[in-house]
Amino acid sequence: MSKGLSWRKVSAEARLLLVGIPVVIWTLIPVYHLLLFAISPRDKATSGQLWPTNPTLQNFDFVFHQKHFYLYHFWQQLGNSLMIAVATGVITLFVATTAAFAISRLKVRGGRTVMNMALFTYFIPAAFLAVPMYKTMAIYGLLNNRWSMVLAMVTIASPYCIWVLKQASDKLPWELDEAARIDGASPMQLFWLVYVPLMVPSLVAVGTYALLLAWNEYLYGFLLLSKETDLPLAVALGNFLAADDSPWELLMATGFIYALPPAAIYYAFKRYMVSGLTAGAVKS
Repeated sequence: MSKGLSWRKVSAEARLLLVGIPVVIWTLIPVYHLLLFAISPRDKATSGQLWPTNPTLQNFDFVFHQKHFYLYHFWQQLGNSLMIAVATGVITLFVATTAAFAISRLKVRGGRTVMNMALFTYFIPAAFLAVPMYKTMAIYGLLNNRWSMVLAMVTIASPYCIWVLKQASDKLPWELDEAARIDGASPMQLFWLVYVPLMVPSLVAVGTYALLLAWNEYLYGFLLLSKETDLPLAVALGNFLAADDSPWELLMATGFIYALPPAAIYYAFKRYMVSGLTAGAVKS
């Protein structure tokens, strides 16, 4: 019996590997070509070789020292991306945490209805909301302001983050709340001393999700911002495609650099991402 179970286990793992290995390879191929372009000399960038004959780091030197006219504001645009992403993550985390606490633990009247209405916005693709968002920012005088991008990203990220945190909050034992209230804890003390410490994995997960969402956003940045010094780097990279003879090697080197911060963030908080998102994935 044990041999049969062992054989079935090995067979199942083998099937998973047969599916998983090709998927991993296929996923890594674009990353490989990104690096390939980034370390290739200009005249060899599109040669079709699997590895450049004379790999170079000169392209990264061009990017870091802003030696190309498309890269004159590289560091400032990278800083814009960082500011927009961090601000989006912090504000989304504040909105989602307080909303989920009010809906799940304080049982605020109408809270679930508001949450469901917010989730309903996901039935409309975010691209379809870009023009109304542009009009809204124009009415309030926020066009060509980095905070317009932050507010747009918070609007998009918050409903999902509230839902995840609300589902995770529902799993916390009510006895903790009752014990804290018996000891005289106010709702604010309950929030800071009981709720937040227990929700740390989920908070890290949704905060990272919101940050990465803003970091990778292109469409809203393209519509809402136009000044070169205010653009996030994701939008500024699109300028490379405007030329007839685009410097692909510089574009890929810049893209490779731009991909490093979110990769580092993900791997730094990977264990929180998995446990935090799964905590709110299924309602018990």
